Amino acid sequence: MKVPMLDLTEQYQNLKAEILPAMEDVMSNARFILGDNVKKLEADVAKYSNVNHGIGVANGSDAIHIALSAIGVGPGDEVIVPSFTFFATAGAVARAGATPVFVDCDPKTFNIDPAKIEAAVTDKTKAIVPVHLYGQMADMDAIVEIAKKHNLGIVEDAAQAIGSKYKGKSVGELGTAATYSFFPTKNLGAYGDGGMVVTNDDELAEKMRVIRVHGSKPKYYHHVLGYNSRLDELQAAILNVKFPHLDEWSDLRREKAENYTKLLNEQVGEKVVTPFIADYSHHIFHQYTIRVERRDELQKFLQEQGVSTMIYYPKPLHLQPVFAELGYTEGDLPETEKAAAEAISLPMFPELKIEQQQYVVEKIAEFYSKN
Repeated sequence: MKVPMLDLTEQYQNLKAEILPAMEDVMSNARFILGDNVKKLEADVAKYSNVNHGIGVANGSDAIHIALSAIGVGPGDEVIVPSFTFFATAGAVARAGATPVFVDCDPKTFNIDPAKIEAAVTDKTKAIVPVHLYGQMADMDAIVEIAKKHNLGIVEDAAQAIGSKYKGKSVGELGTAATYSFFPTKNLGAYGDGGMVVTNDDELAEKMRVIRVHGSKPKYYHHVLGYNSRLDELQAAILNVKFPHLDEWSDLRREKAENYTKLLNEQVGEKVVTPFIADYSHHIFHQYTIRVERRDELQKFLQEQGVSTMIYYPKPLHLQPVFAELGYTEGDLPETEKAAAEAISLPMFPELKIEQQQYVVEKIAEFYSKN
């Protein structure tokens, strides 16, 4: 059996009758930049996030950079970030001219450990960027408390977490701003790049709208140094078709996750550590990520059996060559380094079949029974 990590073909076939007319409408009207589709998506995603503003941008990486720039992060500043995450989180900090300060992760959730944040705060610290990894929100009460104590901004990196909740509150409600990615593999994915920042702050929202169009307002009058980062109208049209299905897809992911956990506990047992769901969390399972021993050997075996998997993330950011000048060494963030050696994500998408899940788990059980 072949089990892909992600298969978007069935989703497209189900929505094809709506998506193609939506794209045709954009092309017929010839309004390609910041048109009605972008405005509708911005309004709908802001409402979904229970905030007042959505600012559509070119991608999730730009979303973080624009949010940081709008709150005044720049050269000489430090921004606290997790090391166990995708490069864009720290990359956006560096692009803003600031220094990323890496903090270890919670071994259960993989998210930034609030207990380690306070020690990383200095008089140069300007903001914290917690990442809601794999679809589960970080422990925001503790992070908000630290931010208030030290007068820091919070930019929630919710690239993987649209629809996730913390104690009933949505992404974007708890920080200064929150950022989404609409990369095709995300729970709400476009057919190319796309992103958005959401915020309740009127002044901040206006700053970000100006930054995304070369810092101009009105057109051709530039008051700040912005750049070109706008959500494409065609991608917004596609996302508007998909958006009403998001909660259903998230519920299906949660069902698949429950089934994986049940099967793994029954057939593999203690050789696998299944995902921890915090009691404050509504987890939407962008990824179903387990911890295992002999992770790389398992991945190779599963690949030979037709099962695709992904390792997010094999080399922590604090040990990446691009950040070598910051002086981090192996052993500095032990939980992050352990997670990078043990974590592996299994196939996860709403259309995943039970038979496929059973096959994946059977092959994991087979690997450990042989080894």
